[in-house]
Amino acid sequence: MDNTRERLIDSALKLFLSQGVHSTGVMAIAMLAGVTKMTLYSHFPSKDALIVACLDERDRRWRKEVARALAKHADPVSAMLAFFDLYQRYLLRDSGRGCLFVNSAAEFPEFSHPVHLAVSRHKQGIRESLAALAMSAGVRDPGVAAEGLFILLEGSFVSGAMGQDVRVFDTARHVAHCWIRKQGQEEQSV
Repeated sequence: MDNTRERLIDSALKLFLSQGVHSTGVMAIAMLAGVTKMTLYSHFPSKDALIVACLDERDRRWRKEVARALAKHADPVSAMLAFFDLYQRYLLRDSGRGCLFVNSAAEFPEFSHPVHLAVSRHKQGIRESLAALAMSAGVRDPGVAAEGLFILLEGSFVSGAMGQDVRVFDTARHVAHCWIRKQGQEEQSV
């Protein structure tokens, strides 16, 4: 990645996380990156294109962290539950402002908008990872298990961002573990 482009993306991510996407101006991003507004636009034809690039980079970093975390868990159930630790770490790291992806989708609600599509790709990637792990764990309906876990993860993140104690992740992890075990027991009793 071109160093200027990388600085622009890193600067934009920092400001988007601390101030929000719409409220962050391109001039502030350019200043933080140490470039002119013209330089910013030479790398990104629009602010929307920069936002998509930021979301794609954030997704790339997320997937790298997921791979690193999952490498520590040979058991697929343990790996599924590790997602709660990842979500909690992201919430704490981002100062409790909420999920950049969810916030971006809220600011760009049109489903066909490139920003909304970038958010959808990211969230679908999480569901697919969870479904693959559920399949490895022998869960009867991996898609349903993935969706249930996804809802618990997202709800925990929102609750944590709303000012609740991050122990909400412990509760959600426990509920998820009981539910996954129950899915396995149902499979055995059939």
